[in-house]
Amino acid sequence: MKHVLAIDQGTTGTTALVISADGKIVGRGYQEITQHFPQPGWVEHDADEILERTLLAAREAIAESKVPPDVIGITNQRETVVVWHRDTGKPLARAIVWQDRRTTERCAELKSRTSWIAERTGLRPDPYFSATKIEWLLKRPEIAFVARNGRLLIGTIDTWLIWKLTGGKVHATDPTNASRTLLFDIQKLRWSKELCALFHVPFEALPEVRPSAGDFGRTVTAFFGRSIPITGVAGDQQAALFGQGCCGEGQAKNTYGTGAFLLLNTGRKVPRPGEGLLGTVACDERGQPAYALETSIFIAGAAIQWLRDGLGILHNAAESERLARSIDSNDGVYFVPALVGLGAPNWEPNARGTVVGLTRGTGRAHFARAALEAMAYGTAEMLAVMAKRGKVKFDTLRVDGGASANNWLLQFQADILGIAVERPDIIETTALGAAGLAGIAGGVWSSAAEFIGTRQFARFTPEMPRETASELVNGWQRAVRAALFWARDKGEPSPTTKPKRKKARIPTGNVKVIARKNSGRGGKGQSR
Repeated sequence: MKHVLAIDQGTTGTTALVISADGKIVGRGYQEITQHFPQPGWVEHDADEILERTLLAAREAIAESKVPPDVIGITNQRETVVVWHRDTGKPLARAIVWQDRRTTERCAELKSRTSWIAERTGLRPDPYFSATKIEWLLKRPEIAFVARNGRLLIGTIDTWLIWKLTGGKVHATDPTNASRTLLFDIQKLRWSKELCALFHVPFEALPEVRPSAGDFGRTVTAFFGRSIPITGVAGDQQAALFGQGCCGEGQAKNTYGTGAFLLLNTGRKVPRPGEGLLGTVACDERGQPAYALETSIFIAGAAIQWLRDGLGILHNAAESERLARSIDSNDGVYFVPALVGLGAPNWEPNARGTVVGLTRGTGRAHFARAALEAMAYGTAEMLAVMAKRGKVKFDTLRVDGGASANNWLLQFQADILGIAVERPDIIETTALGAAGLAGIAGGVWSSAAEFIGTRQFARFTPEMPRETASELVNGWQRAVRAALFWARDKGEPSPTTKPKRKKARIPTGNVKVIARKNSGRGGKGQSR
């Protein structure tokens, strides 16, 4: 039986899984990586440490499996960038992490170019993406010197690992990672010289773009005791989309984490970004480029954490399911979890968490249920926007992430959407996606269908009458409007409130006072 080593290099650590052709995890390894915060808003990683910890995690997984892998798949934190010297293989600076905000001012300068950039990349100028990070690094004299001499190499974390694992023989990435840099034309599926010029990035220092399921070279024998082909590469969210089997138009996945990551496959249709949605490159069933719309909901599982840690309403996250089941209705209680503002589709940074519908009968079960319901409403709202903008229909939502273990939430999600919700037996879908891409290219599985066929899914189908679901959604929309009104109301009197009359101000100073007789009480003339 053949086996795949899946390397999932994430923001806080590297997970490695050895997965057999029948879909079982037979080996596992994990290593944390150090987070560096040199200044407020700056986040960095040591690229050499990432390589070291990745090798340790992979060796742990191989040792536990007791079998040598046939191929390797890599998935990674996407927008994080590394620059290194072609000759020495040494990083010229710490990697700048996707979370880093040091280029905020530069992105603000690019506001007038937003439409032009979005048309080519599906993205908008933001420190989140790689281009301004690279531009910032190239302002350092020692890095600029290496670039001028043609010895600079640039890459996201997948590129760095591939280059090191192959002993410097392959400098490559895949379209999914390239599409997160602000330097890649997603319509032409190639690096854009115009975008490189805009961000002052040397075109020749960028990696070759190869298909996600394809040839990325072979590892140096010394790393794993044998030379192993690297045959699959994808950014983490696109890998999760593929790992969920969402390879065709209209298939969607949602990761319920601290926030929620939604991706909707639009097939061959290049998506139009806007309304808080980004266009990105994904994978079809052969690991070739397809397209997807992507968005994130700021607060999902974090609302449950807040109920537990901030208010003490829950003893643990799992208790939310029992409490939600303990009442037959939300009794009109809605929670808009705008704890860090509202994102798409409303985009109101001044919004704050809002609970409406409280009565003397409201208890902690209502709070728990309202927090879970909010995840489902937010997901349904964004999927509707995505389907309309991507001009596709979807009939199933596949889910993963910590909160997907909550059966009540998934049933409610199916009821609100009016479609089936499916949860895989293994929710580490990011690593699974990397394994699937590598296995299809490396002959472990003959097709995506065979790969997904190794998975089992728990299926939740709608049970609630559509009228009831519509009433609940209407209530949620009312609650959102209330949160928006509170955020946007500046405390001025409403149009229906009669303002108090101000007393007339008596002029003073060098003003001529004219006296006249007054026939009313007081007798004497008054000033006017």
